[in-house]
Amino acid sequence: MTTAQPGNTGPAQPRKLLLTALASVVGLALVGVLLLVFGLALAYPNLPELDSLTDYRPKMPLRIFSADNVLIGEFGEERRNLVHIKDIPDVMKKAVLAIEDDRFYDHGGVDYTGILRAAFHNATGGARQGASTITQQVARNFFLSSEQTLKRKLYEVLLAWKIEKNLSKDQILEVYMNQIYLGQRAYGFSSAAQIYFGKNLKDISVAEAAMLAGLPKAPSAYNPVVNPKRARTRQQYILQRMAQLGYITPAQFQAAKAEQLRVKTDSSEFGVHAEYVAEMARQLVYEQFKEDTYTRGLNVFTTITKADQDAAYLALRRGVMDYEKRHAYRGPEAYIDIPANKEEADDAIETELASHPDSDDIVAAMVLQATPSKVTAVTASGEEIAITGAGLDMGKSWLSDKAAPNKRLRRGAVIRVLQEGKDWQITQMPEVESAFVSASTEDGAIKAMVGGFDYNRNKFNHVTQAWRQPGSSFKPFIYSASLERGLSPATMINDAPISFDAGQTGGQAWEPKNYDGKYEGPMSMRRGLTKSKNMVSIRILHRIGAKYGQEYTTRFGFEADRNPPYLTLALGAGAVTPLQMAGAYAVFANGGYKVTPYLISKVTDANGKVLSQAAPDKAGDAANRVIDERNAFLMDSMMKDVVRFGTATKALSLKRGDIAGKTGTTNDSIDAWFAGYQPKLVGVAWIGFDQPKNLGNRETGGGLALPIWIGYMQKALKNIPIEERAVPEGMMVVDGEYYYAENPPGMGVQSLEGASRGTPAEEKAKDAVKNELF
Repeated sequence: MTTAQPGNTGPAQPRKLLLTALASVVGLALVGVLLLVFGLALAYPNLPELDSLTDYRPKMPLRIFSADNVLIGEFGEERRNLVHIKDIPDVMKKAVLAIEDDRFYDHGGVDYTGILRAAFHNATGGARQGASTITQQVARNFFLSSEQTLKRKLYEVLLAWKIEKNLSKDQILEVYMNQIYLGQRAYGFSSAAQIYFGKNLKDISVAEAAMLAGLPKAPSAYNPVVNPKRARTRQQYILQRMAQLGYITPAQFQAAKAEQLRVKTDSSEFGVHAEYVAEMARQLVYEQFKEDTYTRGLNVFTTITKADQDAAYLALRRGVMDYEKRHAYRGPEAYIDIPANKEEADDAIETELASHPDSDDIVAAMVLQATPSKVTAVTASGEEIAITGAGLDMGKSWLSDKAAPNKRLRRGAVIRVLQEGKDWQITQMPEVESAFVSASTEDGAIKAMVGGFDYNRNKFNHVTQAWRQPGSSFKPFIYSASLERGLSPATMINDAPISFDAGQTGGQAWEPKNYDGKYEGPMSMRRGLTKSKNMVSIRILHRIGAKYGQEYTTRFGFEADRNPPYLTLALGAGAVTPLQMAGAYAVFANGGYKVTPYLISKVTDANGKVLSQAAPDKAGDAANRVIDERNAFLMDSMMKDVVRFGTATKALSLKRGDIAGKTGTTNDSIDAWFAGYQPKLVGVAWIGFDQPKNLGNRETGGGLALPIWIGYMQKALKNIPIEERAVPEGMMVVDGEYYYAENPPGMGVQSLEGASRGTPAEEKAKDAVKNELF
């Protein structure tokens, strides 16, 4: 019989070892926790101050607005529109919470439940999930780097706790929704709504909110402009999450799932085409505020209105494209060999068309198939279009078998197309440029400014930077000068050929001609302007003296150095800008006062405090008078005849008796102008090539520029009553013609010699024109 030995515990020994090991582990764990807590306790006081959160002042871009508060431009590294939590729509907040942190209002900065859920999900082989809360993301974005280390993660947790102690949940969410980067230089959801959808944040739909909420995780990967398929997949998942959490109803879920979003592919596009205006405003503000311009949230309010700017933009585009239709097709922009494999073909087409960006409604397309009766093409959006009938007119000769192979419209050709109604037509990007500007005649406030056909192709602002010959549109200023030298609208002037030999000019001989090559003999000065007779203008300037004419025109804002005192000044051979012309013609419109066109009405800071305010010169102020009121009245009267009976009769389509103006076509049809006005609004249109060349032998200011002016004025003057101009004091009317009271019929200059000329020596001695010519 075996007896147990004293002290032999049997099975108790392993149990004791197990308990000892367990106690050691627990002890070590407690020590680790204590050390961790001690470390955190030491680290917590050393955490950064939260001033950047509690006094949140993000970098705010420069914003440019129209006079009616439409955003037309934004400049700065960070495109952001600060919006308070109360103004963020509920659907946007719920979309963000659904995907980023659905327990945001329940946890204290760190979501332990979420951490466990993510850990279990990741351990079981699911798609990797994170567990960072919105508070942790705020901590990381403001104070930490993006490195993946334990130390950084611990600091993130500590900062999250500290943030939660110092800010309310709504404050944290407000900071997050304004600070987070969302691609396309957009910071915050308000800016993203404008950039991706062209909308105010308060106006977005459930589907749009879900699309935007998908951006924080990876703005480049889920960008609807760059990766539309991947962006839509994430949007659909977010909508599902919103439905699961009860944030949206089943009906809203189904509607949002099916909604086709219209994403803006041009992230710089705003609600109105005013790119030249925005850039000019930016330059003006930068001169005053330097580098602060792009970070302190300046708001610049311009004088243009959306309605006026839209009208000017459309009128200019239509005018230029009408010119293109009258001239030869220059052929496809490029060619590629389209691969046989469909996927490879799609990639090749997409890549090539990306280098031919659309110009508003002028779309780039790749020809897939071409016959003399039909062209099939695909656009960058993937839409396949068919062009038939009249839509082929511009490129018809390029579809012929006789066309050179390297110029033929064939498969692989990159062409431009334009949709009118439901029909597509072949067109081309114009080489010609154009400009239009309108302004108030009362104070010079610019109402519309289009500096070129397409800002993205040519940023040169032709309204302010293009120094061009004004041609016949300059004649009214010479006529105005003559009224101060005793001439009147009734003065008879000979419309007959005139020439100046080399001995008179001190250079080459000059034989100016009328535009049409026709001469009508003696006629009144009024008729000379109506018919834009060159010989009449030259004889007028010859009479009053080119030096006087030059000095007189400076009253209207023209630069003497750019308009030399030669007789060629009578034909507009100097240099002006369209903006100068607008200010100059305003003098005739407002009764003789010089007003300087201006663009910016005021600049405010981010809080609305006015930093600068325009104080424009105004018509009616005696200090701004530059010509006699009677002179302005007579010029207005004569330029109304230009509209009624002369080179601008197309403007009669406006059915207004209060419009006046003058066409301008320079030598060899290089520049085409129309400058005109209604008493309260002046407008100037110009067309020409950047590298000056002939616009076409039959192209004139009346045919090219005037239709642009009419197109604008049709809309701008739609609800403006017709104004009757009162006859100023100090004038008299005899036989239907107006005269200064001090120069009645029989007084002043009755006629100018010119039907015949003496010898060159006699002419030289009598008129001393040598120093007035070339």
